[in-house]
Amino acid sequence: MDEKSPTYRDAGVDIEAGERAVELMKAAVRATHTPAVISGLSDFGGMIGLGDAYADPVLVAGTDSVGTKLKIAFALDRHNTIGRDCVAMCVDDIVCQGARPLLFLDYVGIGRLVPEVVAEIVSGVADGCRECGCALLGGETAELPGMYAEGEYDLVGFAVGVMPRDRIIDGSQVRPGAVLLGLPSSGLHSNGYSLARYVLLEIAQMPLTEHVDSLGRTLGEELLEPTRIYAGSLATLFDEGPLPHSIMHITGGGIGGNVARGIPSGLTAHVDMSSFERPAIFDLIQQTGDVAESEMRRTFNLGLGMVLAVAEADLTQTCEILRDCGEEPLQVGEVREGGPGGCVLE
Repeated sequence: MDEKSPTYRDAGVDIEAGERAVELMKAAVRATHTPAVISGLSDFGGMIGLGDAYADPVLVAGTDSVGTKLKIAFALDRHNTIGRDCVAMCVDDIVCQGARPLLFLDYVGIGRLVPEVVAEIVSGVADGCRECGCALLGGETAELPGMYAEGEYDLVGFAVGVMPRDRIIDGSQVRPGAVLLGLPSSGLHSNGYSLARYVLLEIAQMPLTEHVDSLGRTLGEELLEPTRIYAGSLATLFDEGPLPHSIMHITGGGIGGNVARGIPSGLTAHVDMSSFERPAIFDLIQQTGDVAESEMRRTFNLGLGMVLAVAEADLTQTCEILRDCGEEPLQVGEVREGGPGGCVLE
């Protein structure tokens, strides 16, 4: 046998590094396991039981990524929160249908596997899962030499939630007079980073390590602010209060585009843009790049991460439950009969 024959490591894949990464992340993953988890970390497939909590259970699934927010993590070599963003993007989608997050799977594709970096990423995923009470049931780390630039990777998540069939939230119950409740965002969340990076880093050439007075911290710290996870609070609302008639996750497409998705034909959602505070990062982007207001509105959440349509009679109880969960619900508009349909930003 030729002692110099090519090896997998020569080709760029280090099996030992992969095994070390798994060892480093085991504790964080195990910490997310709920009593419903059946499988162990060495099983090829993750198993979780539904029990008899629901007589007619419905599963809701969603998948998403963090997008070009990853570029900020690469530039700063900071990877411990980006996983939380991935969880938020997925679980905050499925909760809009009324589902309680049950399990999460992650995928990390990376050019050269550095165990400590992968462990940081997954620790962030585990943090997000613990926050919303779902199990990190499994995942995949793929070392793919030649696919990514040095120090770069991709991160994708997949979430599954469960709910009883008779409590599906699909917007069909929305009626004229419904109140629109907004839950504030923590900033950009994980959307619009291509435009934000283009304006702040390419056009303005702002260093990520520069302290920005209007932000009260460095630009990099602001851009890596984790996406808020609303799924835990909303799951509590599902258990303790009246069901919202519609829930809209404000991501790409902005407030108008996403609220319109949850409003039935023949009705129009009217959102008062002066009813909530716009975080400073949005003013910085708009003023620095001279970005049109119309472009800002269709790209960013502008300060609202989630919008709920609730019956006026349910408003007080809904707000009380959400406040007990640490949320700050704001009345940001109402649903009216007729009009142009969809959502109008006023």
